[in-house]
Amino acid sequence: MTTIAERTKFPQVLLIEDNHGDAILVQRAFKKAAIPGNVVVARTAEVGLSILRREGGFARGPYPDIILVDVNLPYMGGSDFLKVIKADAELKLIPVIVMSSSKAELDLQATYKGYANGFITKPFIPNEYDHVIKTIEEYWFQLNETPEVHAPVPSNAQERETSPMT
Repeated sequence: MTTIAERTKFPQVLLIEDNHGDAILVQRAFKKAAIPGNVVVARTAEVGLSILRREGGFARGPYPDIILVDVNLPYMGGSDFLKVIKADAELKLIPVIVMSSSKAELDLQATYKGYANGFITKPFIPNEYDHVIKTIEEYWFQLNETPEVHAPVPSNAQERETSPMT
Protein backbone atom coordinates (compact mmCIF):
# COMPACT_ATOMS: atom_id res chain seq x y z
CA MET A 1 0.00 0.00 0.00
CA THR A 2 1.23 3.46 -0.87
CA THR A 3 0.01 7.01 -1.09
CA ILE A 4 -0.51 8.73 -4.42
CA ALA A 5 2.44 11.03 -3.61
CA GLU A 6 4.68 8.00 -3.10
CA ARG A 7 3.72 6.62 -6.53
CA THR A 8 4.01 9.77 -8.60
CA LYS A 9 5.31 13.34 -8.54
CA PHE A 10 2.42 14.54 -10.71
CA PRO A 11 -0.91 12.99 -9.66
CA GLN A 12 -3.50 12.68 -12.39
CA VAL A 13 -6.81 14.37 -11.61
CA LEU A 14 -9.94 14.00 -13.71
CA LEU A 15 -12.24 16.95 -13.07
CA ILE A 16 -15.77 16.58 -14.41
CA GLU A 17 -17.15 20.09 -14.27
CA ASP A 18 -19.42 21.96 -16.68
CA ASN A 19 -18.79 25.41 -15.16
CA HIS A 20 -15.74 26.87 -16.92
CA GLY A 21 -15.01 29.31 -14.07
CA ASP A 22 -15.02 26.56 -11.43
CA ALA A 23 -12.79 24.37 -13.62
CA ILE A 24 -10.23 27.17 -13.97
CA LEU A 25 -10.23 27.79 -10.20
CA VAL A 26 -9.61 24.09 -9.50
CA GLN A 27 -6.84 23.91 -12.11
CA ARG A 28 -5.11 27.00 -10.70
CA ALA A 29 -5.34 25.68 -7.16
CA PHE A 30 -3.74 22.37 -8.18
CA LYS A 31 -0.92 24.26 -9.92
CA LYS A 32 -0.18 26.08 -6.63
CA ALA A 33 -0.25 22.87 -4.59
CA ALA A 34 2.87 21.34 -3.03
CA ILE A 35 2.26 18.26 -5.22
CA PRO A 36 0.88 19.83 -8.40
CA GLY A 37 -1.79 17.65 -9.94
CA ASN A 38 -2.17 17.30 -13.69
CA VAL A 39 -5.85 18.21 -14.12
CA VAL A 40 -7.80 16.97 -17.14
CA VAL A 41 -11.20 18.62 -17.46
CA ALA A 42 -14.28 16.92 -18.91
CA ARG A 43 -17.30 19.19 -19.37
CA THR A 44 -19.77 16.29 -19.14
CA ALA A 45 -19.92 12.93 -17.38
CA GLU A 46 -20.11 11.24 -20.78
CA VAL A 47 -16.75 12.74 -21.80
CA GLY A 48 -15.37 11.72 -18.40
CA LEU A 49 -16.46 8.12 -19.07
CA SER A 50 -14.81 8.22 -22.51
CA ILE A 51 -11.57 9.36 -20.88
CA LEU A 52 -11.76 6.60 -18.29
CA ARG A 53 -12.65 3.92 -20.84
CA ARG A 54 -9.93 5.04 -23.27
CA GLU A 55 -12.42 5.68 -26.07
CA GLY A 56 -11.71 7.69 -29.18
CA GLY A 57 -8.93 10.23 -28.80
CA PHE A 58 -8.42 9.29 -25.14
CA ALA A 59 -6.88 5.87 -25.83
CA ARG A 60 -3.40 6.73 -24.55
CA GLY A 61 -4.10 8.88 -21.50
CA PRO A 62 -3.20 7.73 -17.99
CA TYR A 63 -5.81 6.65 -15.50
CA PRO A 64 -6.57 9.38 -12.99
CA ASP A 65 -5.41 8.94 -9.41
CA ILE A 66 -8.55 10.75 -8.26
CA ILE A 67 -11.78 12.00 -9.82
CA LEU A 68 -13.55 15.21 -8.82
CA VAL A 69 -17.11 15.40 -10.14
CA ASP A 70 -19.92 17.92 -9.88
CA VAL A 71 -23.40 16.68 -8.96
CA ASN A 72 -25.35 18.90 -11.34
CA LEU A 73 -24.08 18.19 -14.83
CA PRO A 74 -25.88 18.32 -18.18
CA TYR A 75 -27.14 14.98 -19.53
CA MET A 76 -25.76 12.41 -17.07
CA GLY A 77 -25.55 13.82 -13.54
CA GLY A 78 -22.80 13.21 -11.03
CA SER A 79 -24.82 10.65 -9.06
CA ASP A 80 -25.46 8.59 -12.20
CA PHE A 81 -21.78 8.88 -13.15
CA LEU A 82 -20.89 7.46 -9.72
CA LYS A 83 -23.18 4.46 -10.26
CA VAL A 84 -21.48 3.67 -13.57
CA ILE A 85 -17.93 4.06 -12.21
CA LYS A 86 -18.53 2.08 -9.02
CA ALA A 87 -20.15 -0.76 -11.01
CA ASP A 88 -17.08 -1.07 -13.26
CA ALA A 89 -14.47 -3.52 -11.91
CA GLU A 90 -11.63 -1.66 -13.62
CA LEU A 91 -12.64 1.82 -12.44
CA LYS A 92 -14.37 1.42 -9.07
CA LEU A 93 -11.19 1.69 -7.00
CA ILE A 94 -10.43 5.21 -8.25
CA PRO A 95 -11.41 7.62 -5.46
CA VAL A 96 -14.31 9.85 -6.50
CA ILE A 97 -14.88 13.11 -4.64
CA VAL A 98 -18.06 15.03 -5.34
CA MET A 99 -17.63 18.80 -5.46
CA SER A 100 -20.90 20.65 -5.66
CA SER A 101 -22.49 23.98 -4.91
CA SER A 102 -25.49 21.99 -3.71
CA LYS A 103 -26.07 21.75 0.02
CA ALA A 104 -29.15 19.58 -0.44
CA GLU A 105 -29.29 16.59 1.90
CA LEU A 106 -30.74 14.51 -0.96
CA ASP A 107 -27.66 15.19 -3.11
CA LEU A 108 -25.36 14.28 -0.22
CA GLN A 109 -27.22 11.04 0.47
CA ALA A 110 -27.42 10.12 -3.21
CA THR A 111 -23.68 10.51 -3.68
CA TYR A 112 -22.79 8.45 -0.61
CA LYS A 113 -25.32 5.79 -1.60
CA GLY A 114 -23.47 5.75 -4.93
CA TYR A 115 -20.23 5.03 -3.02
CA ALA A 116 -18.62 8.46 -3.33
CA ASN A 117 -15.41 8.72 -1.37
CA GLY A 118 -16.24 12.24 -0.23
CA PHE A 119 -18.50 15.25 -0.70
CA ILE A 120 -17.18 18.82 -0.68
CA THR A 121 -19.28 21.94 -1.01
CA LYS A 122 -17.72 24.29 -3.55
CA PRO A 123 -16.51 27.54 -2.04
CA PHE A 124 -18.34 30.72 -2.96
CA ILE A 125 -15.21 32.87 -2.68
CA PRO A 126 -12.74 32.08 -5.48
CA ASN A 127 -9.55 32.19 -3.37
CA GLU A 128 -11.03 29.57 -1.01
CA TYR A 129 -10.49 26.98 -3.76
CA ASP A 130 -6.79 27.01 -2.82
CA HIS A 131 -7.64 25.84 0.70
CA VAL A 132 -10.05 23.16 -0.53
CA ILE A 133 -7.54 21.75 -3.02
CA LYS A 134 -4.71 21.92 -0.46
CA THR A 135 -6.86 19.85 1.91
CA ILE A 136 -7.64 17.32 -0.85
CA GLU A 137 -3.95 17.17 -1.66
CA GLU A 138 -2.91 16.63 1.95
CA TYR A 139 -5.43 13.87 2.58
CA TRP A 140 -5.78 12.09 -0.78
CA PHE A 141 -2.21 12.50 -2.09
CA GLN A 142 -0.08 12.46 1.06
CA LEU A 143 -1.94 10.72 3.88
CA ASN A 144 -4.50 8.25 2.53
CA GLU A 145 -3.15 4.99 1.13
CA THR A 146 -4.88 3.87 -2.03
CA PRO A 147 -4.58 0.74 -4.17
CA GLU A 148 -2.97 0.85 -7.59
CA VAL A 149 -5.79 1.53 -10.03
CA HIS A 150 -3.89 1.37 -13.28
CA ALA A 151 -4.71 -2.29 -13.79
CA PRO A 152 -8.01 -4.19 -13.62
CA VAL A 153 -9.04 -5.77 -10.33
CA PRO A 154 -7.90 -9.44 -10.39
CA SER A 155 -10.78 -11.80 -11.13
CA ASN A 156 -10.38 -13.67 -7.83
CA ALA A 157 -10.84 -10.37 -5.94
CA GLN A 158 -14.06 -9.75 -7.86
CA GLU A 159 -15.34 -13.19 -6.89
CA ARG A 160 -14.59 -12.62 -3.20
CA GLU A 161 -16.51 -9.35 -3.23
CA THR A 162 -19.65 -10.93 -4.64
CA SER A 163 -19.61 -14.24 -2.80
CA PRO A 164 -21.67 -14.57 0.36
CA MET A 165 -19.91 -14.45 3.72
CA THR A 166 -19.38 -17.80 5.39
